[in-house]
Amino acid sequence: MTSATLTEPAIRVAGLQKSFAGRRVLRGVDLEVARGGVLALLGSNGAGKTTIVRILSTLLRADAGTAAIAGFDVAAQAERVRESISLTGQFAAVDEVLTGRENLVLVARLRHRSEPGRIADELLARFSLTDAGDRRVSSHSGGMRRRLDIAMSLIGDPPVIFLDEPTTGLDPQARQEVWGAVRALADGGTSVLLTTQHPEEAEQLADRIAILHRGRIIADGTLADLTRLLPPAKVEYVEKQPTLEEVFLALVGDDDGSEQ
Repeated sequence: MTSATLTEPAIRVAGLQKSFAGRRVLRGVDLEVARGGVLALLGSNGAGKTTIVRILSTLLRADAGTAAIAGFDVAAQAERVRESISLTGQFAAVDEVLTGRENLVLVARLRHRSEPGRIADELLARFSLTDAGDRRVSSHSGGMRRRLDIAMSLIGDPPVIFLDEPTTGLDPQARQEVWGAVRALADGGTSVLLTTQHPEEAEQLADRIAILHRGRIIADGTLADLTRLLPPAKVEYVEKQPTLEEVFLALVGDDDGSEQ
């Protein structure tokens, strides 16, 4: 591996455009994700987030522009791109009839990995799922299913992972569990492109945040960079009350719903 390869972004997008039935969805998107970095693509419904992910994961062709994953051109080297990525969609893609461990073993075998049982056990431990590993996924909480889904996406050690709105439909406690799993990915050196509608999620998880609005990136930078776009804050002294989410999490504690 050359020094140029090591310094090249994990994801590079330039001038990406896409239209559907004459409606322009992407209007020249530019973005980069550093190797080992987490970029949150923040935007409302219909902004074009999922369209970008589908193009980058070779499920859809762009009308114009270029994109590269781990140095491979998305359009010209689609097979190499697919070998370099894993995609987790908005809903957990797990088999509810199988146990958590059986799901992981199945994916490891499908990807022709040696020692699938060892891989499954290591991932169960990494995502704090060991105690639930031998239970059917149908008995798992939403957060546990999501963590299992993310664990499955790591089989084969892809250098780049796409998480398309990974906390959709989850309650506050399950969302916190998934946030922990995403932080674990970043700590392990995986490059992550995360799409979300929630500014708090982007703030909690990302090194950089790109705001997508009507098919264009209108701001891109660290949280500090973005906050400097607004006038300086006025200092006021107020009594801070706990949020409802803080109250909820304090009351339910670490209960993962395993008795359901």
